Amino acid sequence: MAILEVKNLVKTYAGRRVVDGVSFSLTSGEILGLLGPNGAGKTTTIDMILGLVEPTEGEILIPPKEHVNFAATYAHLPGNMSVRENLKIFSYLYEIADRPAAIAHALKAFDLEKFANHRTGFLSSGEQTRLGIAKSLLNHPQLLLLDEPTASLDPSTAEDIRRHLLDYVRTEHASVLWTSHDMTEITRVCDRVLFISRGKIVLEGNPRELPQQQGKKDLEELFIHVAHENL
Repeated sequence: MAILEVKNLVKTYAGRRVVDGVSFSLTSGEILGLLGPNGAGKTTTIDMILGLVEPTEGEILIPPKEHVNFAATYAHLPGNMSVRENLKIFSYLYEIADRPAAIAHALKAFDLEKFANHRTGFLSSGEQTRLGIAKSLLNHPQLLLLDEPTASLDPSTAEDIRRHLLDYVRTEHASVLWTSHDMTEITRVCDRVLFISRGKIVLEGNPRELPQQQGKKDLEELFIHVAHENL
C-alpha cells in the first residue's frame, strides 16, 4: 500500500524549475533514498511534501499530519528551552496520550537523559541531531522524512542512530524518505533509491544492484557519474 504518492511535482522560482515533474511513491515499511548533488531539488521536494513550500504544479498524497514527522541537521529545536521542555512541547503538539512515558523513552533511547535539563542551544551539533531524531519519533509516525539525519554524528553514534531507525521501521512498518551524501549508509539502509539531478529523477533502483547494472563498482561511483553527467 502506498503511504506517500508524489505526482508530477513542479516548483518554479524566478522562472527556473528547481523541481521538474518529479513522481514517485513510497510503500509501507519501505526506506527510499532520495539522492543527488547539492541544489538538485531534494530538500525542496521534502519541503513540499511537508507543506512548507507550495508546489507550482503536481499532487501530493500523504497521511494525516499527526502520522508524519521530520528530522534534519539544519532544523534545530528552540535553543533557549531545555531538552525536556522541547520534547514536552512537541508531545503536546502531537497530542501524545502518555507524555511523561514518551519523553522518558525518547531521552533514554537516544542517550539524552544526562542532558534533559540542559538548554538545547548549548548542546553539541551531534547531541542536537540526536534530539531532533528523538523528537521525530515521539508520535510514532507512519511516514518519516529524514534529510541528512546522521551528517553531524561520529561513526559510532551514527551507527546507533541507523540501527534505532531500522528497528523502528521493522517494528512499526513505517515508511521513510531518507536523503544522505553517505553512499555506504544509503546502500545499507535503503530498499530503493532515486537519483535526482536538476530537479528531475534520472535513475531509480535497488542501491545494491543499481551500480552493477550501470557498469559502476559501487553507489558512490555511480553518484559521481550521475552528478557529472548532469552538470
